[in-house]
Amino acid sequence: MLSIDQIRRHAALLDRMADAVGLDLQDLAISGRMSMDNLASAVLRCANCAHPDRCSEWLRADTRSLPEFCLNKLELQELAEDA
Repeated sequence: MLSIDQIRRHAALLDRMADAVGLDLQDLAISGRMSMDNLASAVLRCANCAHPDRCSEWLRADTRSLPEFCLNKLELQELAEDA
């Protein structure tokens, strides 16, 4: 079972990944473009990723793209394309 600290860590990583492609997860949820269920599922997918340290390194590089290993890459890209 995931701890609250693990969930918080991955929620923060997901938020930063979304930001990397110009998305604001809070705005998406408020506007209804992303349901709370989909957001929760994305956090859980992130929490199941085997590469959280690689993810953090990727984000420190200040890239405007998503790494191939991101389990939420397709969903985030689709949301970004629809923005």
